[in-house]
Amino acid sequence: MLNEELIYDEAFAEKVRRSFWRDGLIVAMPSQLKKRKVLLDLIALDFESGRTYTEQEVNFRILDHYDDYCTLRREMVDLGLLRREKGLYHKP
Repeated sequence: MLNEELIYDEAFAEKVRRSFWRDGLIVAMPSQLKKRKVLLDLIALDFESGRTYTEQEVNFRILDHYDDYCTLRREMVDLGLLRREKGLYHKP
């Protein structure tokens, strides 16, 4: 579901990381989806392709970075960073 508006370059990503990411934690959640996408891509690095995760495992990995794991999990699925099938998650 990635559209052109959510594609960013490395300079944009670095600016977002400097503003919203400290020591692996999201310090403030940007309202702009394109900026959130940069942060979600960073969280997605914690997931291995080809491995299946339970919802609880996904929640704990997201909690390592931000406390609202429900919203971020949903956005990661909506953006195609994670896929959910029969209650299990995997990175495409």
